[in-house]
Amino acid sequence: MHPQKIKIYNGKIITPFKIIENGCVLIIGDTITEVSEKNIEISGAIEIDAKGKYVAPGFIDIHVHGGGGCDFMDATETAFLTIAETHARHGTTAMLPTTLTSTKELLLQTLDAFESANKKNVNGAQLLGMHLEGPYISMNQIGAQDPRFIRNPNPDEYKEILSKYSCIKRWSAAPELKGAIEFGRYLKTKNILPAIAHTDAIYEEVFEAFNNGYTLITHLYSAMSGVTRRNAYRYAGVIESAYIIDEMDVEIIADGIHLPSPLLKLAYKIKGPHKIALITDAMRAAGTNASESILGDVSNGLKVIIEDGVAKLPDRSAFAGSIATANRLVRTMITMADVSLIDAIKMITYTPARILNIADKKGSIEIDKDADIIIFDENINIETTIIKGKICYSKFASG
Repeated sequence: MHPQKIKIYNGKIITPFKIIENGCVLIIGDTITEVSEKNIEISGAIEIDAKGKYVAPGFIDIHVHGGGGCDFMDATETAFLTIAETHARHGTTAMLPTTLTSTKELLLQTLDAFESANKKNVNGAQLLGMHLEGPYISMNQIGAQDPRFIRNPNPDEYKEILSKYSCIKRWSAAPELKGAIEFGRYLKTKNILPAIAHTDAIYEEVFEAFNNGYTLITHLYSAMSGVTRRNAYRYAGVIESAYIIDEMDVEIIADGIHLPSPLLKLAYKIKGPHKIALITDAMRAAGTNASESILGDVSNGLKVIIEDGVAKLPDRSAFAGSIATANRLVRTMITMADVSLIDAIKMITYTPARILNIADKKGSIEIDKDADIIIFDENINIETTIIKGKICYSKFASG
C-alpha cells in the first residue's frame, strides 16, 4: 500500500527566515518531501488550495494543563484525548501535557493515563511527553498550586517515579530548595529538562541552577521573584537572572492578560525570538464558552470564574490560569508586542522544538521533517491542521 500524498499549493509558506509567496509543499506519508516556490506536478495527491492563506509549521505548546472542558489531572484517557483534539483545532500539533502539584497517587494515575492515551491519540496534537510542574516549589510562590502537597525534592520519591515512567520529558522546580541542585543534575542524566518555576530564588541561586542543568524559566514573570531587599541590600531575582544569563531560555504566557504589552515587548527586546517559547499554560476552559470552571482535577480542583479572556479566583483577587489557545498567542505577540509574523511563529514552533531537542524533526517546514503543518488566515484563525501527514482538522470538512 502506497503512503498518502498531500499537496498544499497557492500558500504563503512561513519559513524561519522568509515567507514564500505562492509556495507549494508536498507531503508523502508523515514527512515533508518538497518545499517549492512554484507548483509541484504530482499525480494521486490530495490537493489543498491554501487560497493565498498562510502555511506554517504546527504550533508546539510545551506547557499546557487542559482544554475542551478537561484537565490532564483528571487522569483519564478521555481527558488526554479531548485536550489534544481541542488544541489541534487551534493549530497545536504537539504538546507537553503538564501536571499540577497533587498527591503522589494522583500523579501516578496521570502518568498512567498519558501512556494509555498516547497509544490511542489519532486526531489530536501529539503528546511529546509529560511536564511535571511541582511539587518541589516555593511555598511563597505557589500561585494556584495546592499548598498541601508542596515539599522539597526527595531522591527516593523522584528516582522511583523516573524508574517507572519514561514519558517524563521536563520537570519544573524551585532551585533554591534543599536538594534541588542534585535533583536537576539527576534529571539531566535521564535526558529530562529541569526548569525553574514557582520560585523565590535570587541571582546567585539561579546561576548555580543554570550551571547544573536548569536552562529554562517556566512562565517568566508569573510566580517568581524580582528584585528583593534583605536587610537593606538589594538582590536580583529570577526575572532579572533570566535577562542576565544570555543562554537561558524562557517561556511566556502570551495571552495578552498575564503579561501586559510593555512586558511582552521587554521580554522580546532582551531575549529575542530564539530564546522565547510562547505557551498557553491553558486550563480546562480553553476552547470552551464556559463562565465557570475548575482548576485542577475535576473532583478536588479549585472553582474559578472565566471572564475577560482569563480564569480568575471567584473573588477576582488573582488569575487562576489561562484559557488561551496557541493561535491567540501568535495574534497577541503581533498586535501587542509589535513582533513580526515570522518571529511570532518562530517562538511557538522552532524555538520550543529546539528547547525540547526535537528541532531535527519538528518546528519548521523543511524537507525530511515531520509533516506537522497548519493553514491560517491573516487573523491567525486556523483553517486546517495536519499532524504527521494526517488531516486532523479542516474548517471545511463535511460531516
